[in-house]
Amino acid sequence: MSLKIGIVGLPNVGKSTIFNSLVGSKSAQAANYPFCTIDPNVGVVEVPDERLKRLAKINNPDSVIPTAIEFVDIAGLVKGASKGEGLGNKFLANIRECDAIAQVVRFFEDSNITHVHGGIDPKRDREIIDTELILADLQTLEKRLNKARTEAKSNDKEKKHYQELLEKLNDHLSEGDLASNLELEHEDKLLLTDLHLLTIKPHLYIVNLHEDQIKDFDKAKYKELLGVEDEEKIIPICAKVEEELADLGQEDALIYLKELGLEETGLNEIIRAAYKTLNLITYLTAGPKEVRAWTVEDGALAPEAAGVIHTDFQKGFIKAEVIKYTDYISAGGENQAKELGKMRIEGKDYEVKDGDIMHFRFNN
Repeated sequence: MSLKIGIVGLPNVGKSTIFNSLVGSKSAQAANYPFCTIDPNVGVVEVPDERLKRLAKINNPDSVIPTAIEFVDIAGLVKGASKGEGLGNKFLANIRECDAIAQVVRFFEDSNITHVHGGIDPKRDREIIDTELILADLQTLEKRLNKARTEAKSNDKEKKHYQELLEKLNDHLSEGDLASNLELEHEDKLLLTDLHLLTIKPHLYIVNLHEDQIKDFDKAKYKELLGVEDEEKIIPICAKVEEELADLGQEDALIYLKELGLEETGLNEIIRAAYKTLNLITYLTAGPKEVRAWTVEDGALAPEAAGVIHTDFQKGFIKAEVIKYTDYISAGGENQAKELGKMRIEGKDYEVKDGDIMHFRFNN
C-alpha cells in the first residue's frame, strides 16, 4: 500500500527546505516570500529498513525493494484559507489526497526570513492551520448534516444513527478540536469516510528549530509551547542541518549526527512516527530473485497481506508460509529454517506480524 504525507504550514516556516532535504533533491523552491510553492512538489523516499540488507546477504537477490513514502510539499496556507484566501481552495484540495498531515511549525528566529505574522509564536501558527482545516470540515459537514436531519425524520434506525453521529462530530469541530481527536467506534469511522474530512487524517507536528535548539530538545517542553496533547506526534527538525545531511555521504552524515548529539535523521523520525500514527507494519518476502518489504495495517490478516502483492493472491488465497525474521536470520535462510521447524503454515485468520517473512499459496 502506498503512503502519502502532505507537508503543510504557514508561508516561510521552512516547508520546502525540509521537503528538499527529505527527498534528497532541490526540486522545491525555497525563498523568502509567501506562495513560493504554488503547485505541490512530490518526492518519493525509500523507507530505511536494515532487515532488507541482512536478508539480501543471505539470498544474494537480483533486486532489493524497500517500501516507500510519498511526500507532498503543499502551498503555504494563510488565515482565511477555508474561505478561499491565498491559495486556500487549492491547498485544501491537495491535502484531501494525502493519508496524513505533517505540519511544519517554525521555532527558529531569523531576521532575514520574514514571518507572515511578524513574529515567532508556534502555538498561534499551529492554531491558524488547525482552525482553517476545521472550518473547511465544518463547511463540508453542513450540507451533509442538513440532508441527514431530513432523512432521519423517517425514523429509519440507521439514518437516525448517522444523523446523531454527524451532530456529535459537528459539536466537536465547533469546539475547535480536530476530528482525529474524537473517540469513535471503527464502524462509525467507516461511515465518515466519504466525507473526506481534513482533520480526521492523522497529524504530525514537525518543529523547525535552530541548530542550537535541537541539541537539547525536550519533547515535554515543546509540547507545552506548541499546545498539543500527544508529544509522540512532535518531531524535531533543524532544516539547516537536514539540508547539510542531504549533501553528505552516509558515513559523513553519521559522524555529523553524532557531533550534534542526534541518533538519526529527521527523515527517519518522520517515517517512524508516520508508521506509528497510521498503525502500519512491514512484512517481507525473500528469495533469489527479490528481497522486498510490503506495508500493511497492523492487524491485517494473511489474505489482505497477499492482496498487497496482487489482488489475485487475495482472491485465490489458500495458505501462507511464515517465518519470523529472527528465526530466518539465525537459521541462515529459508531452507535451514524449514529444517529447524521454524516455518509455520497459516490460514485465512492469521494476523500478520511486523517482520514476518511470508510466501503465499494461492489458486490461479
